[in-house]
Amino acid sequence: MTVQRSGFAALLGRPNVGKSTLLNRLVGEKIAIVSPKPQTTRTRITGVVTRPEGQVAFVDTPGIHEAKGALNRTMVEAALAALKDVDLVLLLVEPALGPDGKTPEVTPGVRAVLERLAPVRKPVLLVVNKVDTIPKPLLLPFVAALARVRPFDEVLLVSALTGDGVEELLRTTLARLPEGPPLFDPETFTDQQEVGLAAELIREQVLRHTRQEVPHSAAVGIDAFDESERAPRPGSKPGGLQGLVRVHATLYVERESQKAIVIGKRGAMLKAIGTDARKALERLLGTHVYLDLRVKVEPHWTESERGLRRVGLT
Repeated sequence: MTVQRSGFAALLGRPNVGKSTLLNRLVGEKIAIVSPKPQTTRTRITGVVTRPEGQVAFVDTPGIHEAKGALNRTMVEAALAALKDVDLVLLLVEPALGPDGKTPEVTPGVRAVLERLAPVRKPVLLVVNKVDTIPKPLLLPFVAALARVRPFDEVLLVSALTGDGVEELLRTTLARLPEGPPLFDPETFTDQQEVGLAAELIREQVLRHTRQEVPHSAAVGIDAFDESERAPRPGSKPGGLQGLVRVHATLYVERESQKAIVIGKRGAMLKAIGTDARKALERLLGTHVYLDLRVKVEPHWTESERGLRRVGLT
């Protein structure tokens, strides 16, 4: 009889190392938004993977970075707080080389994360992501350089983008969890509510469409999530999208100049954001979606507790 194991594993690391991409790959569903801009993830997101041998709840955390301002402090605190509630830690790093392009390097940012992990007494697995970005002969010296700063219980080499090594990561994580029954229903793949996922999918399109001035000053609040017409209508043809969900959302920015960028000339930018967000919501919900998206200036919301509460981050 197969021994069942279950527990929580934190995905920890610097911004933009691929934590959210890895989480989506493991779960097989898009539950964490992804963009090339750093600090895309703002809150803890749990993705659940169930296999015959057990269940892992992977906790995606905001990237650990030098925290300046209330928003960044809140994000880093959320990441470090996750360490208290998990059974093991997966530290994600990406390969780094020195100025000569030949010598593996432990960057100051990664060294700072390793120092944060010094008091952690739970198993810490080193996950080197983006392994296809460095010559293979340099991978082992890179791992050795990290291990000299802090020893690891195991080392895994993966590419979250292509899926290489991800199944091995899952098997290794499961094997290190305590014995016990599943913590979630086997059909569950995230603890996120649809309303929260909807807000994040809209924010993802803001990150993708706007310039560097806007992204981290943008937040999305869902004002209404109307499912009264979600059930398929009698006589509707099977297949395709069924029913309708009406979503009313407010996109918050800090300055009038940012509002102008988000709206764009004659509303073109907001229309593009809304169109792509609606398509993403339809994929998530499996229904037609009516999206009403408005833009509001909330001055200095990233620097105040009131602003963070307003957008649901505290």
